Amino acid sequence: MTNVALLVAAGRGTRLGAAVPKQYLPLGGRPVLAHAIAAFARHPEVSAVRVVIQPEDRERYDAAAAGFAVLEPVSGGASRQESVCLGLESLAALAPARVLIHDAARPFVAPHLISRVLAMLDMAPGAIAALPLADSLKRGHAGTEGAAFVAGDVAREDLWRAQTPQAFRFPEILAAHRAARGQDLSDDAAVATSAGLAVRLVAGEAETFKITTAEDLAEAERRLLGRLGDIRVGTGFDVHAFAPAADTAADSAVDSDRRLMLCGVAIPGERALAGHSDADVALHALTDALLGAIGAADIGAHFPPSDPAFRSAASAGFLRHAVDLVRAQGGMIAHLDLTLICERPKIAPHREAMRAAVAEIAGLAPERVSIKATTTERLGFTGRGEGIAAQAVATVRLP
Repeated sequence: MTNVALLVAAGRGTRLGAAVPKQYLPLGGRPVLAHAIAAFARHPEVSAVRVVIQPEDRERYDAAAAGFAVLEPVSGGASRQESVCLGLESLAALAPARVLIHDAARPFVAPHLISRVLAMLDMAPGAIAALPLADSLKRGHAGTEGAAFVAGDVAREDLWRAQTPQAFRFPEILAAHRAARGQDLSDDAAVATSAGLAVRLVAGEAETFKITTAEDLAEAERRLLGRLGDIRVGTGFDVHAFAPAADTAADSAVDSDRRLMLCGVAIPGERALAGHSDADVALHALTDALLGAIGAADIGAHFPPSDPAFRSAASAGFLRHAVDLVRAQGGMIAHLDLTLICERPKIAPHREAMRAAVAEIAGLAPERVSIKATTTERLGFTGRGEGIAAQAVATVRLP
C-alpha cells in the first residue's frame, strides 16, 4: 500500500456538550465521521483508510463506516497522541510508504488538499495543511470580575494555524511517535519536529475547520447545504396483490411463515403480499424514488425478480442499496414521503414504527420521513381489498 489515511476518532468531544462524541453526531443526516471517511475512501491516491476509535463506540462506528471499504478499526488511547501512535503501530504490518493523519471532527476535506499534502512528501518527510494568521493578535491580562484587557500586541508574521490532514513518510513518523511516548505534544507535526524531521507547510482551506462547539456543528450544517445545491426529486410507485394462503407459485411465493411487511415492519394478523422478495410494497416504492432522483434506473434493474438470490429477500436491503448509491455521489437525502393506498391494514396504529424503521434504514432523522395512508373509496383493486399500492417521493441534494 502506498498511501494510507489514519482518521483519529477516539476523542470524547466534551466541549460540545452532546450525549455522544461529536464525530458521531448527525451532519446532513449522516455522522460527522462518515463525511471524513468519504473524503479519503473516495480519493484515487489513498490506498486504504483506518479509523482509530474507542471500543465502546464500535456500534456507532459501524453505522458511520457502512458502505465504505475501510480497514478494521483499531482501539485508541487516553490521549490523541497515544491514539495516533496505536494507529500507526497497527499499520506497521502493511508498511505503507506514506500516511495521512486526519481529525475525524474535520468533515470537509477537498480532494485537491489531500493531493497537495501528499505531493509535498516528495520534498520533505512531513507536510501539513495550515492557514497563515490574518487577524491581529493581542496578548491579554485578566481584570476584575473576569474582564480581559489588552496587554500588548503579538506579531503575527510567520504564524500559522495548523489543520489536518498531516502527511508523513510512514517509517519516519512511526519512529518519531515511538520516541515521543509519554510526552504531551500538540499534534503530529510537533511529534515530527521533536524528532528532527522537516515538516513543510501547505496552504490549507477555511472549509477544513474542526467541529468543537455546537456553533461549529451548526456552521458545518449550513456549509454542507450550501455545497449540495443540486436538488433532485424522484418518484416511485409499486403495487402488490395479497397472496392466497395456499399460493406457492415461484413468482409469488408465500412461505408458510410469510408475514405482511410494510416499511420493514411486520404487520400481525394480515395476509402477506405476493412477490419474489418479501413484497414490501412501501420499501419498493421508496427505493424506486431514490433511484429515480439520481437517474439510476429502477429496482428491477438492480434486483431482478428472476434472480433466485432475491427470493424472500428483505426489502430493507434494496432501500439501503439505493441510499448507498446516493451517498456514493456525494449526496444526501433531504426527505422521503410515502403514501400507502389500501383498505387494509389500518396504517395509523403502525405509522410511527414504520417511520422509525425507514429512518433507520435510510440513516435519516425521523423528521425527514413522512408516511401517510389513504383509500380509493372502495374503488378499484385496492378498494376491493385485493392488494396495496404505494407512492413515494424522494428529495435528494447532490453536489
